[in-house]
Amino acid sequence: MAMDEKELKSRGFLKQIQDQRYSLRIKIVGGQVTAKQLNSVYKLAKKYGNGAVHLTARQSIEVPFIKEDEIDAVLEFLAQEKMEPASTGPKVRTITACQGNGVCQSGLIDTALLARELDERFGGRPVPHKFKLGITGCRNNCLKAEENDIGIKGAMVPAWTGENCTYCGLCQKLCPADAILVDQPNRQLSFRKENCLSCGRCLKKCPRSSWQGESGFVLYFGGLYGNRIVIGRQLLPVIHSKEKLFQIIEAALQLFDQYGNKGERFSTMLDRIGWDMLNEKVKDL
Repeated sequence: MAMDEKELKSRGFLKQIQDQRYSLRIKIVGGQVTAKQLNSVYKLAKKYGNGAVHLTARQSIEVPFIKEDEIDAVLEFLAQEKMEPASTGPKVRTITACQGNGVCQSGLIDTALLARELDERFGGRPVPHKFKLGITGCRNNCLKAEENDIGIKGAMVPAWTGENCTYCGLCQKLCPADAILVDQPNRQLSFRKENCLSCGRCLKKCPRSSWQGESGFVLYFGGLYGNRIVIGRQLLPVIHSKEKLFQIIEAALQLFDQYGNKGERFSTMLDRIGWDMLNEKVKDL
């Protein structure tokens, strides 16, 4: 007797066009995979699949050509290797992230740590429709934060101290928003904070450490990519508290639970009920 496809999908097994064959999606948090995990995937694909894997657009690993009658054995193998299937269906999906400041010179936040923390709090949570969280470490936006239901972008709010400054003009040259003006002959610097994009380039590249700053998070709500493209909206200024970040995400998910219809994406719900409802929910947290 054929197995319940809906139940299998909720457990990470996606039906293929081939009869009684499934593609297993393995949970990967923040794109971080250990060598041991890769070896486990190799053994799984060789024993239960066709020897190949697929790397998905959202940083998961899929092992195709799993036989229906070997699904229980595959789940047992994953448990032994301390791995698990990814969330599929109407749930908070895999948390994606770039490498962040642990590796990347441009990174402003620890994306890997944040991805793990978000997964612990929200990963796999049932919601009216799939819900995607993505983290990008800086304004380079490698993870395309605005294309997620909630996207998080690393930010740096800079302040010029003047200490040790030689007025070399490097910060002005690097600033993408014309927020810095350096008068070298008169040894003066003006900073137009209202123009600042919080990219952190001035602080990171200053050879004399004359800029200081506090890292934080820019949030985008209601992004989509796929059948419909929607660019997420920034409703709040830079957030510096991680606990506040978690509170805002929790509030957004509660709103989705309360007003979202089955099969309706977060952005579609906001268009229907009005974005002001989300704004009121998160602005004073």
